[in-house]
Amino acid sequence: MIPRRFLHLAAALIVPALAAGCGQSDDTFAPICPTLALVKDGADITRFNGRGQDVTDLVVAGRITAVPAACSWGGRNVVKSSLRVSMSVFKGPAAQGRVINLPYFVAVTLNGNVVDKQNFVYPVSFPPNVDRVSVTSDEVQLRMSISKEAPASMYRVYVSFALNPEELAFNRRQNAR
Repeated sequence: MIPRRFLHLAAALIVPALAAGCGQSDDTFAPICPTLALVKDGADITRFNGRGQDVTDLVVAGRITAVPAACSWGGRNVVKSSLRVSMSVFKGPAAQGRVINLPYFVAVTLNGNVVDKQNFVYPVSFPPNVDRVSVTSDEVQLRMSISKEAPASMYRVYVSFALNPEELAFNRRQNAR
């Protein structure tokens, strides 16, 4: 006969394991996350006032410094991913006011095709007499349908500043050096 305390221990271990499997795939472990990447030429933003590219013409210079992310099950055959975008931002001498809006995007691809793209604008506020701040965006939620043919690991999530053609050309020249 099995002692009663071992039955309680067995029940304490089995019931949570069974409950953990409810409503998700057969895999009770955390889901595999999609690959996260910065767009090489889009990780920086340097915006000038249009009169030139001298330091006195600089409106803002920013860099994406981190993209903390996490994954979880979002129901059967769905992986949810949440992320935030951390940025270091410098307000240049040509900036007007103490708030600068920085555009960025998050895009999801599967087999090289964009399946979701979200555009955002983050208002960066500078306190008086401060020209450099570090900020983190609000949380971005993504949902990806998965299958045996398209597991979460086949998805790629790209993060980048949304640059105009001049800003992109400036970054490419800087990265070529």
